[in-house]
This record gives sequence, structure tokens and C-alpha cells, in this order.
Amino acid sequence: MKPALEDGQRRWQRSEVDAAVADAARMLRETGTRVLATLLDNTPAFVALDEALLDGGRVHVPLPLFFTPAQMQHALQAAGVDTLVTTAPLAARWPALAWASVTVAGEPLMRARLRSAPVALPPGTAKITFTSGTTGAPKGVCLSGEAMRRVAAGLVQAMAPLDIQRHLNALPFSVLLENIAGLMAPRLHGATVVTLPLQQVGLEGSSSFDAARFHATVQRYQPHSLILLPQMLRAWCGHLVQTAQRAPASLKLVAVGGAAVGAPLIQAAQALGIPACEGYGLSEGASVQTLNLPAPAGAECVDTADIADVASLAGSVGRALPHARLRVAADGELLIAGSLFSGYLGETAPVPAWWPSGDLGRIDDAGFVHVQGRKKNVLITSFGRNVSPEWVETALCGQPAVLQAVVFGDGMPALCAVLWPVQPGTTDAALQAAVAAANATLPDYARIGRWARGRAAFSAGTGLATANGRPQRAAIWRAHADALEATPEPVTP
Repeated sequence: MKPALEDGQRRWQRSEVDAAVADAARMLRETGTRVLATLLDNTPAFVALDEALLDGGRVHVPLPLFFTPAQMQHALQAAGVDTLVTTAPLAARWPALAWASVTVAGEPLMRARLRSAPVALPPGTAKITFTSGTTGAPKGVCLSGEAMRRVAAGLVQAMAPLDIQRHLNALPFSVLLENIAGLMAPRLHGATVVTLPLQQVGLEGSSSFDAARFHATVQRYQPHSLILLPQMLRAWCGHLVQTAQRAPASLKLVAVGGAAVGAPLIQAAQALGIPACEGYGLSEGASVQTLNLPAPAGAECVDTADIADVASLAGSVGRALPHARLRVAADGELLIAGSLFSGYLGETAPVPAWWPSGDLGRIDDAGFVHVQGRKKNVLITSFGRNVSPEWVETALCGQPAVLQAVVFGDGMPALCAVLWPVQPGTTDAALQAAVAAANATLPDYARIGRWARGRAAFSAGTGLATANGRPQRAAIWRAHADALEATPEPVTP
């Protein structure tokens, strides 16, 4: 019989997972838990607690392991968390709390009751996901069970032709994308969820990724699907090229999201046997909204959308999934509807029927969505040309040598960039060649005139990225302005 979960040590049948969920629900009732925060790795214990909370009408606050202590404390207080569950080593961060030993899904854990004051939450709130945005203070997005179930059901419907029976979790469950698309949807579909400690899939912290370890794990467990961030896909492709290997033939879908991907990276991955497909979503829409699903067997991703029934389109993020609706505002901003959040934590403003995503984009005649960058990030050069930095950054990261890139140029005659290479030993000459190759694909006003090698990776740990991986543009500028020799300092929202 096909297992419901595999954790590297045990195969869990559906009845065993259901029993673990029931045990977790009993614990929550007995303790009077209303709002539970978890600080856990990807294990069956997280799955049991997550489902018990949703089924029981309680609120789950999954805390990312890479949050700073200050961010965690802010989240606990802002959400009115009354119970915290974590591992013994992590519990040591709060020595003043009265910890009790508990077992969830066979895993020994620690539980503490908190004295946080209850806070008003939007009606129906089932999960609060925290994203740090452009500052260090996490912002809580309140989601209803109905919205999350709608997204999971839409994914199951859209991906039914792929017949995905094994999904390997490569992102933390505390990341909403993996929580819904990589856990709720496969569970709803009846697929096996392979959930391993994140270190086993090569992921440590928010941005440290061991592509060799990841590839070995994918080979061992032979999943049908994965969800990756763009930088993870770039690193995996680089590893496959260096070692003259290809992706396992078991893979049917590798969904890539969280940041701009670009057609060159997707096509490079597909050439290595990785069925990579770009998607688009946001926490305010309960995660994924579109997905550029794989073309049918024997077909390839096309470059134009002249035919309305093509399956996938290079360079786009795909069509709207069954649960989602998208349209474009007069100023070019993408608006979404269909599975919206219930409100921000601590705010009373009602959520409009159509939520402004903050992203610029267009929808072509065949329904494919093309994201063109963040509205607030648009640069205006001293020659009056409007440039979306994400457009240029995607071109730069489409080069094999470049892992991360951030572009500046507001009020400047030419654009400049800070680059972080795929390999530490990458030479400046190789980076210059990458810049030249990217420039050749861009119009003159969007080409890079100056660039500097990054002094540190763009990560939460270095302070150069948010906890969910978005670059901290102002911080990156301050750390590299002297190398770029450009004035004045750009104003970053």
C-alpha cells in the first residue's frame, strides 16, 4: 500500500498519520490551546500539528527556523500565541519558560504555555504566515482554512494530468508555498509526501544550499515533483553541469517560484532533464496563483502564444490556476482575486475584492501571465527611461556564472549592479563575460555600465536579504556604494 508520508526512517500509512493527527488534536484540546506557534523542522510532527489545528478551528503560526530571536518574539506577541511547541535544543532559547515534554507523531518535543495577551484576529483565521518584507519586522498575513483549501484543491485539479504520486519537500513547511502546494495539495490528492529534515535536502538557514547533497537525496527518493527557489535551481543546474549528470527521470514537475526566474534558466534546467516550470503567487493570495504547467509528453515549451491551447509558454509564469483570477489595472499592476487572505495582523482595513499585488505585469491573449517587476522598485534613469530592475536582474541571473544580482540606477545615466557568483572561485573575468552576455539581450538604456562583486551572499544572515529571500536593496547599496562609485545614493522604498 502506498504510504502517506516518508520521513527517511519510517513509512507512514494514511491511518497512522490520521492517528497522529487525532493525538495532536487531543493534546491541543486538553491544554486549551487557541493559537499555537511551531518552531520545527520538516517532520511528521509538523504535519500532525498543522492538520490538527486546521481541523479543530485553531490558529497555527509556523515560525521559520531562520527568524532571528527578535523576529520570533515579535511574531509570538503580535499573534497572541498561547502555546509554543519546538525541539529541546531550540527551547533553550527561552530558559525562563516552563517547558513540558510532549510526543507528537513519535517525535519528542517541548511545549510551553505563554502569557501573551489575546489579540483580535480576522474571522476564520486558521494560519498566520509571517513575511519580513523589506524591513526586519515580520508582517503577519492571516489566512482562512477556506482560502487555503481552495488553493490546494485548485492545484490538485490543475495537475491531475501529471499523476504526481510522490512529492519531496525541499522548502521549509514554515514557507507558505511548501505548506500549501507541497503538503496540503499532495495530501489532498493522496500522494506520498517525502518529508525529511531540511539538512538532508541540502538546505540550511534561509539561503545556504548544498546542491550536491540535494541531488543525492532526489536520486535516492525518486520524487515526481519538487518546489524550488530560483537560486536553488541555478545551483542544482550548476552541479549537474559540473558533474556531467542529469536529473532523475522520475521527475514530472519542478515548480519554481518566490522570485523572478526567466526563460534562460528554465530552458537550461529542461536541457538537463529538470521539468522546471515557473509559477507566481503571494501570501495575500494564499500562495500560488499561476503555474506554467509542463507541455504534454512529446511537446516542448513554446516561445509564442499564437495558439490559444498551448500548454506552456517560455518566459511567462503560466495561466491562472482554477482557484485564481487575475487582471491588470490601468497602471499595469496585477490584481488578484479568488483565494484572498483575511487581513493583516493588527490591521482592521477590509480586504478588497481585487487585491493589488504590487507587481507589474501583463496577460496575453492566450491567458499567460507575464510578471515585469515590483511596482515600487521601478528605476528612472537620468535620461528619463523607466526600468524594472527585476527585468535586468533576471537577464543577469540567466547567465551560468551569476547566482544573485541586484540592479541600481535611479537618477543615474547608466545602470549598475552587485553580483554574487554561483561558485566562490568564479573570476571577475567570468562575471564580466556574464554581464556582457546579459547586456547583449537588453536595450541600451537597460544595460549594466558598472558592476561590483558582492561582499557577502544576499541572505537574511548577512542582512542583505529578508527572511524569505528578497534582496534588501538599500542595505546592498550601502554595502557596495564605494565599489560602484556612483552618486547620489538611490532612494529605495
